[in-house]
Amino acid sequence: MNVFDLDLTESQRMMREACRKFVDDTITPFVLKNWKNEWNMTPEERLPNSILQEADSLGIRTLGVPEEFGGMSLEKEHEVRTFAIISEEIARGDSGLADKLVQNWKVSVLLRAQANKEHQENWFTKLMENPNFLFAHALTEPKGASDRWLGYNALEAAMDTKAKKVDGGWVINGRKHYISNGYDASLYIIYANTNPSVGMMDGTSSFIVPRDTKGFNVARCNETVGCRYMNNGELELIDCFVPDSHLLKSDTALSQAGIYFRPGKIIQAAKNLGVGQAALEKTAEFVQTYSRGGKLLIKHQIVASRLADMATKVSAVRGLVMQAAKAVDQNTADSDALCNMAKVFASEEILKVCQHAMELHGGMGAMLDAGIEKLVRDASIFLHMDATVDISHFKIVKALWPENAGKYAGPE
Repeated sequence: MNVFDLDLTESQRMMREACRKFVDDTITPFVLKNWKNEWNMTPEERLPNSILQEADSLGIRTLGVPEEFGGMSLEKEHEVRTFAIISEEIARGDSGLADKLVQNWKVSVLLRAQANKEHQENWFTKLMENPNFLFAHALTEPKGASDRWLGYNALEAAMDTKAKKVDGGWVINGRKHYISNGYDASLYIIYANTNPSVGMMDGTSSFIVPRDTKGFNVARCNETVGCRYMNNGELELIDCFVPDSHLLKSDTALSQAGIYFRPGKIIQAAKNLGVGQAALEKTAEFVQTYSRGGKLLIKHQIVASRLADMATKVSAVRGLVMQAAKAVDQNTADSDALCNMAKVFASEEILKVCQHAMELHGGMGAMLDAGIEKLVRDASIFLHMDATVDISHFKIVKALWPENAGKYAGPE
């Protein structure tokens, strides 16, 4: 037991134990036995439906869905910390699966806060009824991604995807890429410029777009280096008509999306943490089992030093993640800075942990069927998931010193 366990509620302990058993009994054995599945270039065949169905039976596919629509009741004052705890456990088994699941949680939080009751009842019901139903949040475009989230209100940063008002609704044209769950999702939240005469924070709207909407097309699956059990997608909208009722948030969608992104940073950092915990556990077992030079690996000083560094980094990341999660739960003044700090710190330190794991496994660390190189691949892409490290640094400075922080683009 670590010090953070003392703050867990009984509900959080029970959920964590159920997830841990799911990972140990189902996910980890599947990933190790079927390591070739990850490289199947037919995305639909990588992860069997049974995995999502089992996740669904535990209630962890639909965290964030209101209880009135069949979701699991979460303690509101601890919700983000619960997200973090479950994210870490699932990512300990596979970060791609974790990413697949957490998109549902984050979009559920957004719909819960911004969608009308009719949409909530419709889409939450569909989500609950179909274990393979997934949500996706589509913001990133070929010409702009995390840099748009610095909060500057420059015309130059406006969305390339445009939505034009027509009789009875909107016509959307544009392209989105690098979208988590983009290849598989059944429902998408699409961001588009609805007022090109003002800055992006005042002229960007969000829309509810079902997969079968005419003019909406899933163009391709992006083949990533890591997290490959989540199928990242590229989307195109060509004269895509959505009715007025599918306008989720008018004009101020970006400035009001913190409800999605603050918990998202915590969840991202917690997924990193899960990968680091897996690397630490596998490496600790390996160096205490294998001998070189007549003694256990752990008894070699250089090995012991690296292992100690891994354990220290994992503990430090966990400390910052839980501090940031508590700040977001309580909506404290420093929550913006802390959630970005947690995201950056986790992505950088966990990559180092995984590099140590590969080194300490020697040649075995590079073998595809051993499972260690996979952790390195997964950790390597965390540096730019949910914003790049450099852009996150800008956000931290802006959150801490808003009056004097430099502006990244647009006129002073």
